[in-house]
Amino acid sequence: MTPRPALLPLPASPVADAYARLTRAFPRLSVREPAPGERAPEDDGWVSGAELASGGPALDSFLAWDEAQVLRDHGRPGRPDVVAGFGLHRYAWPAALLITVPWFLDRRVPRLAPGQFSFRRAHGLAVVRVTEFACLPDDPAAHLPGARPVADEQALRDEVRVSVAAHIGPVLEGFATRMRRGRRALWGMVTDDLVEGLWHIGNLLGEEERAIAELERLLPRTTRPYVGTPGFRHLTGPQGELMPTRDRVSCCLFYTLRPDDSCVTCPRTCDTTRVTRLLPNA
Repeated sequence: MTPRPALLPLPASPVADAYARLTRAFPRLSVREPAPGERAPEDDGWVSGAELASGGPALDSFLAWDEAQVLRDHGRPGRPDVVAGFGLHRYAWPAALLITVPWFLDRRVPRLAPGQFSFRRAHGLAVVRVTEFACLPDDPAAHLPGARPVADEQALRDEVRVSVAAHIGPVLEGFATRMRRGRRALWGMVTDDLVEGLWHIGNLLGEEERAIAELERLLPRTTRPYVGTPGFRHLTGPQGELMPTRDRVSCCLFYTLRPDDSCVTCPRTCDTTRVTRLLPNA
């Protein structure tokens, strides 16, 4: 009897390694891809981007977490629009990473519909189902199902911008009903989350300068629907060391809770204060 040939292992997801490296570098976001046929989680604190885009009860429950956190940490409730802004940031920041990190590490850009990302924010858990991705023609994954080879690096950067906008755009519609901001301000928040998320992960991976350079090539000028550019610049520390910084294009409204405090990248934060706060022992 002829022995049966050994079954070859199924190829790993083309973004699995990038998501594993993201999780190792930033354990506060643990990313998992479901097995074929496995349903996305739907209860016990899980919510999908599609549910948030509807702007209904799922968004109410999602923002209740931010409302409780603001009350717990600051001793008073936040304005509803401020709470909604915090909630949007806490969705858009990881959602953008699910697209930018595979691009940054492996030159693969997943296309994620809002319904393909489920998030359990209280535990930092994400379930992502990638069925389509763009890559370069010489990528070993270019022959896999769902691969869409594009011409060159510039075309791949176009894919990043389109993919992030296609995912977060519908979600903005849900959040917009709770926020006192126009479209430009909302997309300014998305721009900041896209830039500062990858900047932070690049730093954790020991590749901060490369992340900065990649982001500047990704958004060299205002490219709709995004607002502004990464706008990186360097400050000089007390020992002559260079310290990267940038000015946000949107306001997180944290000052409404602590008027005397501001984010380190807030335009209201002077450079002297930034240097002090960026020192290792600050």
